[in-house]
Amino acid sequence: MSAVTAADLAPTPYAWEIRATGLKVTRFLLALLWPLALALGALQGLRDHRSRMSELLASTPRPARHRAATTAGGTAITLSTTFTLLVLLGAAQVIGATEYTHLGWLPISLVGLLALVAGALLGMGIGRSLPSPLTPPALAVAAFVFVNLLRMSTESGVPTATSAPNRVTLLSPAVDEVRDVFLTLSAPVHLGQTVWLLGMAVTGFALLTAVTPRARLLALSPVLAGAMIALLVLPADPRRVYVVDAAAAAQVCDGPVCVAALHQDRLDGLADPGKKALRLLRGALGEDAPTSVKESTARRGIFDAPERSRTAVLVDFADGVIADAQGEQLTRALLGQGVAPVCFARSANESGTMGELAAQGVVAGWVLGDLRPFHGSVYTPGDQLATA
Repeated sequence: MSAVTAADLAPTPYAWEIRATGLKVTRFLLALLWPLALALGALQGLRDHRSRMSELLASTPRPARHRAATTAGGTAITLSTTFTLLVLLGAAQVIGATEYTHLGWLPISLVGLLALVAGALLGMGIGRSLPSPLTPPALAVAAFVFVNLLRMSTESGVPTATSAPNRVTLLSPAVDEVRDVFLTLSAPVHLGQTVWLLGMAVTGFALLTAVTPRARLLALSPVLAGAMIALLVLPADPRRVYVVDAAAAAQVCDGPVCVAALHQDRLDGLADPGKKALRLLRGALGEDAPTSVKESTARRGIFDAPERSRTAVLVDFADGVIADAQGEQLTRALLGQGVAPVCFARSANESGTMGELAAQGVVAGWVLGDLRPFHGSVYTPGDQLATA
């Protein structure tokens, strides 16, 4: 389960849809929220200058860091409370819609929370150091451009001459979209971003308390040091940014029919059709028939071929032919997948060829002695039968 924000309040039919949307939205929204936090922090940092109280406050015996801690603490508490309420509201939606829950969403949300607080503190420090009405909007625009340029440089997934190095792109608190429900951010990403954001927060607070040009210059040391350490910790290989969530991908079985723990609510509907398909395959193929039905959890790129197996019928619930089928239709789909596995993935982002659908329909009809089209694909039954 990944954290889900207010944008995900509409119910979805399956737990895996909620999980994928949650991981994507919780951190992806920071592409907008993080520049806004910087701008609001800068606006707060201008407060003393706008009220023309800077000289009066400097003459009081109370240390500047005490005043800064009060202002920064209030801003951090406000942002933390708001973000936490959104995450908890999303978590309640997930708990009410799935049997599978765990704490894998926690580090994702905590780093997102730290990003908002660190951005606000940095904005406050810059606003106090550059007390101009143009500072907040300029910061918002610069941060928005920074985050989205880094995101766009990796959006296509294919490195180009203008692409930023992977370590640099991960300095953005808004991570890229997730295309596989079994993937989660790796530990080096969490650690590197945490170090970078902590350095940013320290620099913001130091700028908020600095009163001399030299102190302001020294205040930049934490954010620079944090960036250098983060660039050493963050993975250089894009394939190491996301890793397979072992807990979500663990197999839960009913005899020879298994699904991932993330989809354990689908096991009851898959078990009987899966066992029937295995019996029919055994009768048609003999000793060469698959002996189990398993959900494929192997990691692959968006254009990679699906996982293949000689001993198992591998299913993918992102495939509409499998996900939308029940009873006899599901048995028919499993027979087609068992005899003629797809070579091109069928999912929300990828569609298998009409020829593959036709071929699976033919082999399933051969086993059952009854030629019928599949339901749940992007092709109409008439097209499939005409092709067959």
